[in-house]
Amino acid sequence: MKRLPPLPALHTFLVTAQCCNFTRAAQLLHITQGAVSRQIAGLEEHLGYPLFLRQARGLSLTREGQDWLPRIQQVFALIEEGVQQVGARSATLQLKAPTCVMRWLLPRLMEWQALRPDVPVELTTTVQHGVDFRREAFDAAVVYGAAPNHGLHTLKLFDEQLTPVCAPQLLSGPVPLRTLADLEQHMLLHPTRDQLDWSVWLSAAGASLPRQGKSQHFETLDMAMSMASQGTGVAIGDWSLIGDDLACGRLVTPFPLKVNTGKAYYLVWPQGSGSSNLQELLTWLQQRAVGAGLPRDAI
Repeated sequence: MKRLPPLPALHTFLVTAQCCNFTRAAQLLHITQGAVSRQIAGLEEHLGYPLFLRQARGLSLTREGQDWLPRIQQVFALIEEGVQQVGARSATLQLKAPTCVMRWLLPRLMEWQALRPDVPVELTTTVQHGVDFRREAFDAAVVYGAAPNHGLHTLKLFDEQLTPVCAPQLLSGPVPLRTLADLEQHMLLHPTRDQLDWSVWLSAAGASLPRQGKSQHFETLDMAMSMASQGTGVAIGDWSLIGDDLACGRLVTPFPLKVNTGKAYYLVWPQGSGSSNLQELLTWLQQRAVGAGLPRDAI
């Protein structure tokens, strides 16, 4: 296989072919006319045929040169496109987050993009609650659970605090929801199949899951909250994540008890990494959590 010609010489050919003048090509390339002539001569020697006809009135492309020109134009167009696309992708912050935090996170990211359109964020959602930066190409992630302790930079967003929620009309409907006993007359909406959230809250309230009660299970918190807002039943949710729904009246809390589970949501990113734009975004998100009246803790 014949060795490929050097890229600088190909670029010099492209510029020279577009203007068909060594002097003008030298001006555009910011080199001497002699350097242009030598590069073209070297390229022709490498290829084994001339690319230009040297005439008293100027340069013109040979048949081979005419065949080469659109191909070289395509090559450099692809290089330019690659530089632009890879550069844009590297400037985009790659963030991963579990679906359960979307109700809180997504509106904040939209607010961030309105404030900083020059720092785009690409969000990947997952049912997983953790991240492995050794195998996953993210700049940062939101994780849920116990405090991370495996060498990551960590900012705490808020603690998980469980509380029942429902549509406002359930409080004074045909079967009013006023006491714990009233829950037996309503469908309980579970954001997970293990029913753990409801069990934890009811245990703290001094009650237990109704044995014969109606219930519906969902794959995500968002689905359970959406059904609750339509008046289907009573869901159990994280008070920190449903603040927007409570503020606009889509949901209400029929009971004042909030149960801290010991778990929390954290922003994490690898040690020794993190651009200034990433630091700005993560700090801003933490401040938004604080601005909502939520607890704050930096680790």
